[in-house]
Amino acid sequence: MIYVVKEGDTIDSISSQFGISRSRLIYDNQIYAGRVVTGQALLILEPSVVHTVEAGDTLTSIAREYETSVQSLVRKNPYLLNEVNLMPGDVLTVEYAQEKLGSLNVTGYAYPYISTETLREALLYLDELLIFSYGFTTSGTLIPPAMEIPLIDQALEFGVDPMLVLTPFAETGSFNNQLVKTVSEDLSMQQTLIENLVQTVQQKGYAGVDVDFEYILPEDREGYAAFVGNLRERMNALGYKVSVALAPKISSEQEGLLYEGMDYALLGENANTVFLMTYEWGYTYGPPMAVAPINKVRQVLDYAVTQIPAEKIYMGIPNYGYDWPLPYERGVTRATSIGNVEAVEIADQNGAQIQFDKTAMSPFFNYTLDGVEHEVWFEDVRSIDVKLRTAKEYGFSGVGYWNLMRPFRANWLLIDSLFQLDD
Repeated sequence: MIYVVKEGDTIDSISSQFGISRSRLIYDNQIYAGRVVTGQALLILEPSVVHTVEAGDTLTSIAREYETSVQSLVRKNPYLLNEVNLMPGDVLTVEYAQEKLGSLNVTGYAYPYISTETLREALLYLDELLIFSYGFTTSGTLIPPAMEIPLIDQALEFGVDPMLVLTPFAETGSFNNQLVKTVSEDLSMQQTLIENLVQTVQQKGYAGVDVDFEYILPEDREGYAAFVGNLRERMNALGYKVSVALAPKISSEQEGLLYEGMDYALLGENANTVFLMTYEWGYTYGPPMAVAPINKVRQVLDYAVTQIPAEKIYMGIPNYGYDWPLPYERGVTRATSIGNVEAVEIADQNGAQIQFDKTAMSPFFNYTLDGVEHEVWFEDVRSIDVKLRTAKEYGFSGVGYWNLMRPFRANWLLIDSLFQLDD
């Protein structure tokens, strides 16, 4: 269940009220300050089956006793990732009382410099790891990211499919619109790029390619979709898959450079799966608002399912928030990107009360620091719960996170409690 902290609540009073250990409440919700914030949403998981560790127990023996998997046990008790030995007397959650909503696939983007601890915890719950990213040149030569191999190896260790993310980034590491045009129009260069991708996927152990292009020119709309189709045809023949990231459109006629070159129907047909980037309504240079307000997200979903089979769709979920200094001035104000756990810490440090917008279904708060007022929007287990249930309501294949770089344990535990995840 999700409990919203009331004024006067303490960790001890909440743990007593719900019969959960103080340490588990703190651990699951990453309450580092030792106190809760009024308005904070806490995940409180009620187990239906627990196991008290005895001398000689191993994760394998416990999993066998309850006819479950070691992976499932560690998902429900993720601190076991860092435990060398089980301690007699420890109480492990084996199953939750929460009724499952069905199955759900989970994917997410990560840069190679993600912390090992954050990555390993996320991998417990993922089906795919989207490793960001490969660039390329106008001749079709790939530009690999630094230190990708450890991420590939760790994904494979956890039984997770590592995916090569292809972006139109030049040698400088910045977005290059000309690369999009070249790959869409120059079939010789396109063929070279595809063969280089095949070779890289085979050599490095990737499971496929995720194509993440943005700002496609309207005249390259069909050429870009054809490239995705050509790539998928070549990859599928070898047993690899291809996904494509889509900017959040609400109609076929939507104007703007971000949207006009994205043909949902063609791209949905030409890729194995699509990743809807349903976030960034609230963004660095925009006015304060929710990053992924559910009312806006639903507009995108309603359009997407008219163009693409629902079973091909992954709904994007943001794993971050923004902190805006006020007053907002367009072209001047710049928000700071923050983590969801960090947002609660900021509220705690500044004596703010967290509020919840029921239209956006997103949390926010205001605070003042050094005479400057701030407004913060972020995600909590309430907003994540709404998004997960929405993805299931639409019959989507799964959800995907941008991105996995910041820890958000309650998010992962919530997913595991709501859905049957693959082992």
